[in-house]
Amino acid sequence: MNRYDILLLDADGTLLDFRAAEGEAMRKAFQRFGLPFYRQIRERYGLINQGLWQSFERGEIPKSAIGDHRFQRVLDEFSIPFDGKIVEQAYREALGEEHALIPGALEACRELAGFCRLYIVTNGVSRTQYRRLEACGLRDYLEDIFVSEDAGAQKPQREYFDYVFSRIPGFDRERALLVGDSLTSDIQGGVNAGVDTCWYRLPDTENPLGLRPTYEIDSLEALPQLARRGGA
Repeated sequence: MNRYDILLLDADGTLLDFRAAEGEAMRKAFQRFGLPFYRQIRERYGLINQGLWQSFERGEIPKSAIGDHRFQRVLDEFSIPFDGKIVEQAYREALGEEHALIPGALEACRELAGFCRLYIVTNGVSRTQYRRLEACGLRDYLEDIFVSEDAGAQKPQREYFDYVFSRIPGFDRERALLVGDSLTSDIQGGVNAGVDTCWYRLPDTENPLGLRPTYEIDSLEALPQLARRGGA
């Protein structure tokens, strides 16, 4: 018997190459309105966006605050006189068209689907995430997709995982593994939900929180064997 037969897979940064998608969507959004776009703007946006998402994951701000403020803060800091909400809308439209995969994601999901039930667990905007996951070629291997916007809660909140687990037929915590690249949303979320976790650790990523995932991998190629055998 395989060690796990239910895999809860994060999307961005785990299966989808979100950094590439984000950068291209930003470029298109800024270009659409003739706004300057260069490396410093991209890097500053990344820090602002990360901070807002972390505040959202801790339950400190509503999700709407992320889209309301992230581009406006960047534009203000670089003295670009434009409405950040307009850029936000254009960015979301462009992001829905970006669906590059992490190397090995398609092959891993194809193999895993032969003996596991695969579910996406992702924070984000439902319409955008569904479009990207339909377009990237993974949808045929997935049993279902659970987006925080639909759940009314987000990773790492226990309420989000209660929503997910109640919609998975025959769900058994002992047979489920959560896989993701984020310590704060994926690994902490798995801990909160009482399931084993696998940290997809990207190069040069530290673990300052001291969280202890059940497993760590640095390549998606390792995931099928892990799902079959666990730590053995």
